Amino acid sequence: MNARFIVSAALVAAAVIYQPAQAQQPEIQRTDLVKEDISVAGKEVVQVRVDFVPGAFAVNHRHPGEEVAYVLKGTLEYKLEGREAVTLQAGQSLFIPDGVVHSARNVGEGKASELATYIVTKNAKLLETVK
Repeated sequence: MNARFIVSAALVAAAVIYQPAQAQQPEIQRTDLVKEDISVAGKEVVQVRVDFVPGAFAVNHRHPGEEVAYVLKGTLEYKLEGREAVTLQAGQSLFIPDGVVHSARNVGEGKASELATYIVTKNAKLLETVK
């Protein structure tokens, strides 16, 4: 085998490996903004920006504390366990109590974003998916 063949084969393999990873776009992207202790023992504040592509769905989940979701952009539908679904536009917010199972879906035509602020148990797993 000559060196040129080995280099060509390596480049083709790298392109094949890179291509699928690049083609897969995540539907939901979370960007951590703040994580700090607060004056309540054993609790912390966590703030996250969550971006949804059109149609993206955050499956049923819960958090180890309270959440305030503020819609920055677009239209999001939230379903909280035991309640009717609510649709929020940019500038509207929703309080989600400790441990309540909920989901969120981008029901608008464009991208949607929320600012999620949590007051949660310190160092706990922030999100638990629920079937």
